[in-house]
Amino acid sequence: MTATALNSNVKRALIVLVFVGLCIPPFLLDTNAYSLRIATLILMFAGMATAWNIVGGEANLVSLGHTAFFGIGAYCSTLLLIHLQLSPWLGMIAALVLAGLASLIIGWPSFRLRGHYFALGTLAFAEIIRIIVLYYAKATGGALGISVPAMQDGWWFMQFVGNYEFYLIALGMFAVVIFIGHTVHYAPLGYRLRALRSSHEAAEVVGVNTLKTKLIANFISCSLMGAYGVLYAQMHFFIDPETVFSFWNVSIKVAMMSILGGLTYVWGPFVGAVVLTFLDEWTNAVFSDQFAGVGRVLYGVLLIILVLVRPRGLLHWGEQIFNRVFARLTK
Repeated sequence: MTATALNSNVKRALIVLVFVGLCIPPFLLDTNAYSLRIATLILMFAGMATAWNIVGGEANLVSLGHTAFFGIGAYCSTLLLIHLQLSPWLGMIAALVLAGLASLIIGWPSFRLRGHYFALGTLAFAEIIRIIVLYYAKATGGALGISVPAMQDGWWFMQFVGNYEFYLIALGMFAVVIFIGHTVHYAPLGYRLRALRSSHEAAEVVGVNTLKTKLIANFISCSLMGAYGVLYAQMHFFIDPETVFSFWNVSIKVAMMSILGGLTYVWGPFVGAVVLTFLDEWTNAVFSDQFAGVGRVLYGVLLIILVLVRPRGLLHWGEQIFNRVFARLTK
């Protein structure tokens, strides 16, 4: 076996160990433990960041409007549960479709824009959706929000007494999303997206249908965000426009997690989610009473340092260290 093949096998084994490790917390922690809730949040944000990375990382199309699709999913499933008593699992399917269709509607005009104009276009779309939800208060609850109705506890209505089941759902969803992200990365779609990232003009010259490629990738990415909106609504039993359409708590966070972990890596968003979720919880616990905004300041400082010192992300840095150690051990 060559050193390269052995290196690849070791990396695959590490991925398997990560998944095995992620299966352990429910058996070690109390079902209502705060730490189990944090682990669930990490998996949830890791999945959302991985979904965002399909567009933001693979093609370097920085979307600031993914919160719109997260909110669409949350409201879609909640309204279906309220009016039709439809299971959130079926609501999740509806959210996937609705968020995907919304991505095509916004993608058609916005993907004709480049760079920061594209980012601003997606941000404007998210704000439009938020205002619409606020305006139609009779149907959506407006600024007051709406509560998820209490149904029979169990898997069908995704309502549980503790956090154990939500962790398992978040783990299952993350496994699906990481599989999709891995498949896209190594599929022809992934190669076309990376061609766009390198040079939009060169990709067009070699025959890449740039608009179609971006629309397909965005459909996948935004549909997955819609599914996570459903999970959020069921976990918190309440949604409102300021929360589920939050520019900071959704769009910026998932983008920062991808950037921190490494935009060009499938597992980069997971690494970023672990670091930033712990940082967020720590700053909230330590500074929330006296310095409420310190978490955002630390995020900004962290990103500035990272861009200057490790512009390709933490996972790239870790890979460099791993390769050096592996090379020494196999000499």
